[in-house]
Amino acid sequence: MRLISRSITAARESRRVVRGLFPTVALAALLAVTGCGAGAGAEGGRPAGAGGGAARTVTVFAAASLTESFTRLGADFEAANPGVDVRFNFGSSATLAQQIVQGAPADVFAAASPATMKTVADASLAANPVVFARNRLEIALPAGNPAKIDDLADLAGPGVKVALCAPQVPCGAAAAKALAAAGLKIVPVTLEQDVKATLTKVTLGEVDAALVYRTDVLAAVGKVQGLPFPEAAQAVNDYPIAALAKAPSGDLAGRFVALVTSPQGRVVLTGAGFETP
Repeated sequence: MRLISRSITAARESRRVVRGLFPTVALAALLAVTGCGAGAGAEGGRPAGAGGGAARTVTVFAAASLTESFTRLGADFEAANPGVDVRFNFGSSATLAQQIVQGAPADVFAAASPATMKTVADASLAANPVVFARNRLEIALPAGNPAKIDDLADLAGPGVKVALCAPQVPCGAAAAKALAAAGLKIVPVTLEQDVKATLTKVTLGEVDAALVYRTDVLAAVGKVQGLPFPEAAQAVNDYPIAALAKAPSGDLAGRFVALVTSPQGRVVLTGAGFETP
């Protein structure tokens, strides 16, 4: 299983991890290069499948907040399908949707909001999206809560440094809804392009608080502490998933979607803090 995201990093445990969001052309070139060994009976240096043919690949574009749960499901999918390599591109749903529309080769898209899935569906590229999970916001605080934040209103206090997702990103749109429900106006010190980058501002101690998903707070246990707030109920995000209409590996795409929406997938997702739709 391979991750395609922010910058190319060193190999770890014999798996190449690529972190970051690339422009579409660079992403397509990367996928073409990593797949060029398939004709020789191996894909990207992996051994051939049990039947002697080349290893097959399913490429999944998924919201950054799905990183931990989908990485686990990807490992489960590979274990159940010998010779199959699951590759992930995690990032902002809005950016991923644009990459798909612009022609980036992908088999599955899992978005953090119906609005970002609609971008792909309106281009006739998403086949029958289905909502598979829900997520809500929490206030992420540095360990020890040095700014003594007790509720959402405290984020508007003088001198409080807050990180938010950019408004075009699903977590940013959810934050705007929650703040509007609370009648609050917050001027963030930074607007980040995905929820993981927003959370990183907290873990690095660069801000006093951030509005991120509950699942990301749970994934960063020991590094941050989470503070639920009632207005989050007004901004719960639905997560749709779809096999893409032009999927290079259409059969694998359908099977991966089936895993995510299965009882097995639900156990993994609820264990990560997602809610059932």
